[in-house]
Amino acid sequence: MVVGALLVAALPFGSVPATADDEPSVPPGTEASAEPPVGIDGQDPDLKMAEGATLGEPRVLDIVQVVEEQGGEERREDTNATVKFALQAEVLFAKDSAALGSAANARIVAIAAEIKKQNAAKVRVFGFTDNLGTSAHGDVLSKQRANAVHGVLSRELGGGAVTFEIRGYGEQYPIADNGTEEGRKKNRRVEVSFPRGQGGS
Repeated sequence: MVVGALLVAALPFGSVPATADDEPSVPPGTEASAEPPVGIDGQDPDLKMAEGATLGEPRVLDIVQVVEEQGGEERREDTNATVKFALQAEVLFAKDSAALGSAANARIVAIAAEIKKQNAAKVRVFGFTDNLGTSAHGDVLSKQRANAVHGVLSRELGGGAVTFEIRGYGEQYPIADNGTEEGRKKNRRVEVSFPRGQGGS
C-alpha cells in the first residue's frame, strides 16, 4: 500500500517557489548539527515585502491524500471536497472487453458502499484507455466500460437516488507514461468520483 499526501498552498503574489537547490537534503531539524530556531525580529526590514508588492487572495488549503493498493490496481484519492476511485481495467475486464469479470462486482459494490456513506447525490463514472489501437476504438471501449461500472453502481444505489455522469475519454488524460506497459496499464482505468458528504470521514 502506498500512501501520499499533497498540500497546495498560496504563495505571495509575485513570489518565486523554491527550487530543488533551495531544499535541504534532509528534513529540517534532523541535520547532524541542528541548532535551536533563530529568533525573529518583526521589525527587520528584510522581512518586509518589497514596496508595491501585494499578497495573493487567501485560499483554503486543499490536502490530497492518495492511497494505492494491489500494486496500483486500485487507487483512492481524497480531498477536502471529493473522493475518487480509479480501478485498472484489468481488475474489471478481460482484454479488449467491456464485460465485467467475476471479481469486479465486489470491488464496485465496495465503492457503492462508500458513495452511500458519503451521502453523495451525484457520481461521475469516466472510462479511459491507453494509446494503443485507434483513438475511435478507445473512445468506444472506454464508454462501454464506464457504462458497465455504472450498471452495477446504479443497481446497488437504488437507481434514481443518485444522478450519474458517464463518459468515455479513450486515450485522453493519461495519468502515466504510455511509452511503457506499466504506464499503459495505469492509463487503462475506470474512475468513479463523487463529493465528500457529511456521512464520511
